[in-house]
Amino acid sequence: MHDQNATKTIFHTEENIVNVHFTRVQNNIKWSDIYPEWIDENAPPNCPSLPMPRFEEYRDLDVVVARVPDGGGARDVGRLQVNLVVANLLVRSGRKLGFGVFLGKIDGAMWEIFRCDDLFWSGDDNGGNVFVYKPNLELLREKVVMPVGSCQVAPPLPQYERSSAGDRREAYVSVLHSSESYVCGAIVLAQSIIQSNSTKDLILLADDHISPAAIDGLKSAGWKVRRIERIQSPHAKQGSYNEWNYSKLRIWQLTDYHKLIFIDSDLIAAGNLDGLFNYPPLSAAGNDGHIFNSGVMVISPSECAFDALMDRRFAVGSYNGGDQGFLNEMFTWWHRLPGKANRLKFFGSTGGGGRRIGEDAAAIHYLGLKPWMCYKDYDCNWDTASYRVFASDSANERWWRVYETMAAELRPYCGLTAAMEARIGKYRKKAREEKFPDGHWRIKVRDPRRRRRSTADNKLASAS
Repeated sequence: MHDQNATKTIFHTEENIVNVHFTRVQNNIKWSDIYPEWIDENAPPNCPSLPMPRFEEYRDLDVVVARVPDGGGARDVGRLQVNLVVANLLVRSGRKLGFGVFLGKIDGAMWEIFRCDDLFWSGDDNGGNVFVYKPNLELLREKVVMPVGSCQVAPPLPQYERSSAGDRREAYVSVLHSSESYVCGAIVLAQSIIQSNSTKDLILLADDHISPAAIDGLKSAGWKVRRIERIQSPHAKQGSYNEWNYSKLRIWQLTDYHKLIFIDSDLIAAGNLDGLFNYPPLSAAGNDGHIFNSGVMVISPSECAFDALMDRRFAVGSYNGGDQGFLNEMFTWWHRLPGKANRLKFFGSTGGGGRRIGEDAAAIHYLGLKPWMCYKDYDCNWDTASYRVFASDSANERWWRVYETMAAELRPYCGLTAAMEARIGKYRKKAREEKFPDGHWRIKVRDPRRRRRSTADNKLASAS
């Protein structure tokens, strides 16, 4: 596994060198086995095995040198195996510190395991790349106790791993940019977190498209607001909904915090989410295929990581042109949170009025038309054929339950704009004309925001 000449060149040593023996992972194990489309969270875990060395034979190692397989790409199982072997050897060696050295036609170790902050030295050795890491072994230990992939829900970190974390700062963070159409969502999100009796800070990043009036409301709701400059998504079409949502990358710059839970402003906390801080970065709930949903993520801020994301944003693609596609290419090895940590309001082809989200959901993610862009009386996703997969009256009611508990001075920020009401009326009329069988178009709307020129029209930029 080691390269003897490279070891001598870098460390100028003639100390004892041992070969580490382990069985290479079988070729029939694919990334889709490690990151399956779907798992049963209540069933016993079903993850493939990545062979490891007999660790008891390799103690007191100061340096572990590995040649990484070439050409496999970011989702190469052999590459993951080598990175995990090196990480385990260093963690289990009994030393207080150690070095991991990676050789080959590579861009370094997997940064999900060996952080860019821990890069000690890099260079060229006889035509190949050499990367030397001096890892934080406490943080590295958090990674090696995780499952091999999303084939299993990740367990929270053992309590003893966090025994020295009393002085670590942790916070929830959300981002608003480009328009004020999500200001109401962010206000209700903050209120839902506060109502869950969370003990963590609430940080909101906002660009200069968010007006001082909106900032006042956000602060009153509980957010500590920091101004940012937005970041354009290089793979999004001009004028599209996700053109500027690479602004989310700014969360990695919050280095005065040890760990963050990013949460999109179209979610509410339906329970206390503070336990998610017990997971290592990057942890998230599954979306589909091998990808995670970026609406809730556990991350550790790092200026080095932010710089790497910015440097690679043009070269690395995004399947949807937005941050979720990009982050899934940058963090291919991630840890699966329970689905209840980010319960997507999506019901596929299932119909009927019983589309309920379980009371065990810790966070509800409002896909489709947002509750504050609809009437309180029912979920207006029912009125549009292409949005009906997102319709749920019970989920809609749970969002408005938080709204009803808010202070009176916060509610105007959730008022209906003229554009919102015009859209609702347009599609409600179409649903009536086409006699949609669910019959929501028959409901007599009693929402007190209806046909009122909301103060939100004066305070916020109208967008729907």
